[in-house]
Amino acid sequence: MSRMEFITRTNGPATMELAPGVLVHMLATGSLGAVGLTTAMATFRPGAKVSYHLHPFSEVIVVLSGMALIHVEGRRYLLKQFDAMHVPAGIPHAVHNASSDSEAVLHSLFPSATPTRDAVDREFAVEDRDSTTAHCPEHLVRFATAPVYELAPQAHFRDLFARRFGAHGLCGGYGVFGPGASLPCHYHGYDESITIVSGHAVCQVAGREYALSDYATACIPHGRPHRFLNHSDQPMAMIWVYAGDEPERTLVDTCLCQNETSGT
Repeated sequence: MSRMEFITRTNGPATMELAPGVLVHMLATGSLGAVGLTTAMATFRPGAKVSYHLHPFSEVIVVLSGMALIHVEGRRYLLKQFDAMHVPAGIPHAVHNASSDSEAVLHSLFPSATPTRDAVDREFAVEDRDSTTAHCPEHLVRFATAPVYELAPQAHFRDLFARRFGAHGLCGGYGVFGPGASLPCHYHGYDESITIVSGHAVCQVAGREYALSDYATACIPHGRPHRFLNHSDQPMAMIWVYAGDEPERTLVDTCLCQNETSGT
């Protein structure tokens, strides 16, 4: 039997406390049914931090609200809303809430269904930087300067991480849908995680329909037809993540999203 989509909502208790004052909601991961992908939302209380560590795979960090200081081998970057930092496998990094009086909410993404991390007991000299260079293993994409393209009428997207930016096993970005906008029915050759970061979305998956908002996340298995729509009179925005190096999609007839019998 093919795998089913699942929906994760963040209005319940956090999954874990990763560090003092850092509360994590797992959104898509192997224990929930994802393949080749983990996404999580971490709320950093004022001044909270995750000390230096590394992973045996890439990580991407996207700021959803507030500001974060990302340290990579001593290189320190201030990230604002929807800025995205890719850190390659094996590179030590740390994450701090840049504010002492307000929370920061971050989206963490891994090309693994069973993420792990190892602490790094080492000191690095701090060097403030505004951007990355070709000599840095990490890669920072600033939301404000990322190219915008129209994927469907009134549906505008920005790619924030992908193979062309150094990421391995992950690609994704930000999409905003105007009132009434929708994507055509389609499927992918890998799992996808979509988190609604503002507004209200309708998610159709092979005849089933879900209402999503407030960081609710849909994980869609590879090969399952789906689409997102904005039926409201306000913009709707998402962070989308594919368990693949570059975006690809196969368009199919709308009935495969709307009709259960036709979609299976």
